[in-house]
Amino acid sequence: MHRRLFIQQASLFTLTLASAKILSACSSTNADNSNSASNSAIKEINFGVLSTESQANQKPIWEPFAAAMSKEVGIPIKPFYVTQYAAVIEAMRFGKVQAAWLGGKSYIEAAKVAEAEAFAQVVSKDGTRGYYSHLIANKDNPITAAAKAVGGDQYVIKNAANLTFAFNEPNSTSGFLVPSYYIFTKNNIDPKKAFKRLIFAGNHEACAMAVANKQVDVATVSNEALNRLEKTNPTAREKIEIIWQSPLIPSDPIVYRQDLPADIKQKFHNFFYNYKDAKVLEPFGISGFVKAEDKTWHTIRELEIAKKIQDTQAKEDISEQEKQQKLAELNQQLKEIQLN
Repeated sequence: MHRRLFIQQASLFTLTLASAKILSACSSTNADNSNSASNSAIKEINFGVLSTESQANQKPIWEPFAAAMSKEVGIPIKPFYVTQYAAVIEAMRFGKVQAAWLGGKSYIEAAKVAEAEAFAQVVSKDGTRGYYSHLIANKDNPITAAAKAVGGDQYVIKNAANLTFAFNEPNSTSGFLVPSYYIFTKNNIDPKKAFKRLIFAGNHEACAMAVANKQVDVATVSNEALNRLEKTNPTAREKIEIIWQSPLIPSDPIVYRQDLPADIKQKFHNFFYNYKDAKVLEPFGISGFVKAEDKTWHTIRELEIAKKIQDTQAKEDISEQEKQQKLAELNQQLKEIQLN
């Protein structure tokens, strides 16, 4: 089973590289089209859909939502399915994707390199504007009871050398950034060196299934993904036990490229700020969307910088002068974010 998981990861990585090459090859054309968007009629919009689970599970959820969006915006909206967070960022960068539903960490990257601008935020069914990262283990795994007894994060820290562990992927907020910071960085632990075996499964569903199928001892996943798994694969969900929960993470941003025409941006606003169809939204596990702006996700930026500060402090291959200079730059970045 371990071999199969590695093969699946390799296939996903190869597919992502191939997609990136294709996008790069046509970058000049797409960039030209994107830059001239405000001066020409847009016939179609690709809407980036993240890889929280397989495309087969995504399509029945997304097609009704895309149809409703198309009706309001007045332009065909086509879901653009990807297998990696990086792929939708790259697609948006080269104008292949004009809008997307991102995670907090992937949005911050997209804002840096892909002209992404957040304008709405997801609201959960219970009215909250956030979600959680979890560590999960198989209920039948002997470690699970012990982990719950002492706290899953503490158990993982103390027993990492004997455990197999799966992150989602490096651009995932709940599947990588949050658990990396709260569990490993704050305890001065390098997960790449700590575990018996560490893998990146690729998405939330893959992490959950790796635990359900006993391919790894512990994995990261969001509460939203577990709620979805309860509907798509209740047998697998029944095998999974939560052993750790993070602080609340700001819920997902809805974004578009900054160079979209103003009238289309306004139509996106009208749709997302007012859409309440419970039947269509229920499979997403949400009640709707609210207006938001870039600074809503400053918490994620602070986590990233705090992690970089601790990583820099632990570096042994740079001089003390270089280290202090880098730390000063990072602390200044942190200060600027906190002032905004």
